[in-house]
Amino acid sequence: MSVNSATGTRLRLLVGKVGLDGHDRGAKIIARALRDAGFEVIYTGLHQTPEMVVATALQEDVDAVSLSILSGAHNTLFPRVIELLKKAGVAVPVFGGGIIPEEDIPRLRKAGVKAVFTPGTSTQDVINWVKSHIRPRNEGSASRAAKLRRPPSAARRGTPGRRKATRR
Repeated sequence: MSVNSATGTRLRLLVGKVGLDGHDRGAKIIARALRDAGFEVIYTGLHQTPEMVVATALQEDVDAVSLSILSGAHNTLFPRVIELLKKAGVAVPVFGGGIIPEEDIPRLRKAGVKAVFTPGTSTQDVINWVKSHIRPRNEGSASRAAKLRRPPSAARRGTPGRRKATRR
């Protein structure tokens, strides 16, 4: 479900590259695949701190956070992002992937990571997982569009605006 039928809004997903890892090809492939599947995707770029990822997630009002970690710091960075989201008082699911040994996956799941995708996972598998497990956080409340709606401009209200200066 990339579009919420009740509100017409697309799921908003943040794809983050946390830590000092300088390789983002996989994250960009996932971000593009998710976008092409109809999701709204915000990509953070390289070298983000957990605090930066959480700040972006809050600012962008995302429905889920996906992290890509190839540096081996997954046992520290995934839990830190989850901890910061909890401190901020938001229930945003976190999933992700990268070079993660099988023996570390149970620890990450116990820490709150909803899914871990390892090398060889197809982009379609990730898309299918997101469609079946991620729901809009604001479902049941005012739509995101309504919350962000600006007051109508003077032209749309039918009130006179500034008149253009004319040359004589």
